Amino acid sequence: MPLDPQAQAVIDAVNDLGLPAVWEVTPEQARINAAARPRPAGPEVAAVENRSIPAPDGDVPVRIYTPEGDGPFPILVWYHGGGWVVGDLESADATSRTCARARVRGGIG
Repeated sequence: MPLDPQAQAVIDAVNDLGLPAVWEVTPEQARINAAARPRPAGPEVAAVENRSIPAPDGDVPVRIYTPEGDGPFPILVWYHGGGWVVGDLESADATSRTCARARVRGGIG
């Protein structure tokens, strides 16, 4: 079965960057390389708010996405992948926006 053309385009764009594999570099370089990868823009939502949650070892940045429409809305807490090494709020933005809109519209798909 052939790969979806949109998925193939993403793979090609990442490969064209010529970055080494994540396991071949330091965690710091892996973060820099991850930020260099193309990131799709997510859909529009009613509001996006950056906050910090106090934690024992320092504040944890969080981003709250509010969909269009009348609330109250359910809450989804999503921890991005990356093994707690690679990834950040920006790398999770498009997926988070999609999840916020999908909940109001009855699901992803």
